[in-house]
Amino acid sequence: MSRPMLLVFLLIVLIITSQFEWKQQLVIDLDATPSISQKQQRVSKREEAVKEKIILSQEKNIQRLNELVRSLREQLQRCRGNNEANGTAHPLTEHVIGLERPQLLEG
Repeated sequence: MSRPMLLVFLLIVLIITSQFEWKQQLVIDLDATPSISQKQQRVSKREEAVKEKIILSQEKNIQRLNELVRSLREQLQRCRGNNEANGTAHPLTEHVIGLERPQLLEG
């Protein structure tokens, strides 16, 4: 073989082998893509679970606060009843009672 023929042959071999390497890299990249999306899906599912737990916790806290407000309103009503029954309502107490009535009607 002459020297130029040998160089052309080597160049062709080099081109063919590099094409195979590129194709293999593309296949590996395509295979890696689903695993990345699966990881992202798992992470998003975990985030959703955490958000749900936070929401449930907040709902429980709101219910507890509502119960406390209800209990305090009942106590306030009893105190008002005791004050009115004893006739010991002071002007300041009467003012507070006047302020509280619209809130009781709204609640």
